[in-house]
Amino acid sequence: MSGLRVIPTWRHGQERLYVCLRDGRNIAWYDREAARVNLLSEDRRDDVLEALGPFLTGPVAVGPPAVPTPAELARLSLHPDDDLAPNRPGEALQVSLDRDPGPQRRLRPDPRRRALAAEQAVGESLDRLDGVGWHTLHSVPLPGGDRVHHLVIGPGGLFAIHTLYARKARVTVADPVVTLGRRDSSPLLRRVRADADRASYALTAEVHPVLVLVDPADLAITTPLRDVRVLADTEIEGLAKLGGILKPADVQALHATARDRQTWVLV
Repeated sequence: MSGLRVIPTWRHGQERLYVCLRDGRNIAWYDREAARVNLLSEDRRDDVLEALGPFLTGPVAVGPPAVPTPAELARLSLHPDDDLAPNRPGEALQVSLDRDPGPQRRLRPDPRRRALAAEQAVGESLDRLDGVGWHTLHSVPLPGGDRVHHLVIGPGGLFAIHTLYARKARVTVADPVVTLGRRDSSPLLRRVRADADRASYALTAEVHPVLVLVDPADLAITTPLRDVRVLADTEIEGLAKLGGILKPADVQALHATARDRQTWVLV
């Protein structure tokens, strides 16, 4: 017996299997997504592969960890409390509901739960773009209690996305006013633009405002939109078709800056 233990963990939304000695020190880890076993010491190579044997799902590369890029080094230097990358879609709402679930019986559904469902649906769609060179940060906090629901960074630029639960409702947009069904109108596009402006200031890069409507019955845009996109949630993956703005290295650098909570404290 090698005496090694295999411990599964999650880091930044990805599963890793760490191989540890009896005293708890890590000597290797298996990254399933990259199909790679990273060895901190070649001395235990055979023992590591034996311990990982039941977990390997196919051919894997084996060797020392790859040299980190400047963006990865910036991420590794972050204190865990300052790293926004692990945030779930709707993180702030989820924390609010965990702290104060509200009364069990109420005449109307808690609006926080509808808003959370909208952010989760949009967040799942955005996370699927990760494989084509895009990165998404969820629930980015801004001073004063505001937040960017989703910040998307990729070849087509940067986008601050605000989500709106619109299930089976007719939505009318007359810039800057958004009307949801028979409810009162609201100048929501002003807030969407303001969030994007604050993100632009923090990142010193142009950030485009986007309003995403989740499951609307109908969308009517009655006046021309000025420097803002209004999309249904089914159109989100169309962002992946945009390109020619940022190079991969620029995307990585901006993502490393945006994921640092300290980037946002003065916007």
